Amino acid sequence: MKRALVFPGQASQYVGMGQDIFDNHPSVQAMYAAAQEILGFDLADVTFNGPLESLTKTKVTQPALFVISAAIFSLLPKSLKFQATAGHSLGEYSALFAAGVLSFEDTLAIVKVRAEGMHAAGKSQPGTMAAILNMSREDIGKVCKHGSLRGIVQAANYNSPGQIVISGETVAVHYAMEIAKNLGARKVIPLNVSGAFHSPLMAPAKVKLSAIIEKTKFNKAKVPVIANVDAAPTSDPEKIKANLLNQMENPVLWEDSVEFLLKDGYTDFIEIGPGRVLQGLIKRINKDVSASGIATQAELEAHS
Repeated sequence: MKRALVFPGQASQYVGMGQDIFDNHPSVQAMYAAAQEILGFDLADVTFNGPLESLTKTKVTQPALFVISAAIFSLLPKSLKFQATAGHSLGEYSALFAAGVLSFEDTLAIVKVRAEGMHAAGKSQPGTMAAILNMSREDIGKVCKHGSLRGIVQAANYNSPGQIVISGETVAVHYAMEIAKNLGARKVIPLNVSGAFHSPLMAPAKVKLSAIIEKTKFNKAKVPVIANVDAAPTSDPEKIKANLLNQMENPVLWEDSVEFLLKDGYTDFIEIGPGRVLQGLIKRINKDVSASGIATQAELEAHS
């Protein structure tokens, strides 16, 4: 049996996530103490106590999701073998940590820069995102082409069959949403986000991200990491660096990534981190595979 570990991105966070794991493991408490030093604020406090409004700020959400995912991964029994990792957007950094590409501290330092950059880009170049249900990729392409008459809009997440997220300038996204409805989309859902992620509006965030990535040591991955930008496996540090930078302005090919793993014989997927978003998407892509998660102390014990 081939197993892949998958790691969630933004939208999986909730107040209190991982508190039972934090309470039970001094090693995890040490990780949060290290995080406080790197981030300059008490991540444990905002993660476990909220308020939700603070936790959902991009510059907090991304470090919070990475740290709890990394903490859970660090507690997995050695007997839990895996042959590949993948993550959704921010989750790709967790996947790289799990594959031994980056240390915990270095990953968090990069995530901090990424999160702050995306937060700032969302303020300087305001935009938004929307989920469109039950439309083909071809039709989404038409929607974005027509929507582009009003500004920047493009596909941002190919999540599963019939669930595609678009991103771009607010006026253009809203225009594209109307076009999608007229073309028969079953549902069009505006997303509560602080910026147009995975679109050219994130270009300003790439400058500082590139600087910190270039000065950080990346190791060869111990297992292949499936990248968001091309849904292809890589272990090469230079290719991984390029993938992370390209990810900022380009779509997350999640459906393609899972399809690649399925074709490569993977039948077991374990989501490491809060929520069940990726499990749901994987089941929509292929209902016959095993998709489970580890987000709590009880689930951790069940895998020990």
